[in-house]
Amino acid sequence: MTPDDLVEMEAIKLVKYRYFRFLDLKMWDEMVGLFVPEATCAYSAGAYSYEGRDAIIEFFRKSMGRETFLSSHKAHHPEITLTGADTATGIWALDDWVIDTQWELDIRGAAFYTDDYVKRDGEWRILRTAYKRVMEELSPRAGRSGLQLTASYWGTGGRSSLPAPD
Repeated sequence: MTPDDLVEMEAIKLVKYRYFRFLDLKMWDEMVGLFVPEATCAYSAGAYSYEGRDAIIEFFRKSMGRETFLSSHKAHHPEITLTGADTATGIWALDDWVIDTQWELDIRGAAFYTDDYVKRDGEWRILRTAYKRVMEELSPRAGRSGLQLTASYWGTGGRSSLPAPD
């Protein structure tokens, strides 16, 4: 492995880190630039599979676009392999948490992503992304004594309603 290889691997990591930030902040227009036009996805072991960047972004808009859909995706332990001058693969561990206030539920899970990347016009992009769940759990929010949402990026501008200590 050379220093140049490490620079390429760091550039690929930035693509994936942006992917999760754009996903959680619903930055769909910015998300477009992370994929090549012919990209594919197979989320949840293929339960949600789409062909083409536009179809993938539309899936995000429809399934995650509501302000009542709050998500946090944390990817870690990247295993990046450069497979050619302009190709690479990646495996990522994922921990995610969704609060959906419209449907009054929480979803927590863990998964492993497997990705293929290509470098075009000097920039790394996602060619294929997929994950399989290690686990996923669903729990109702309704009826949980004392449960309250004290901040939301959209509802409160990210500001907590909890008072500061004296």
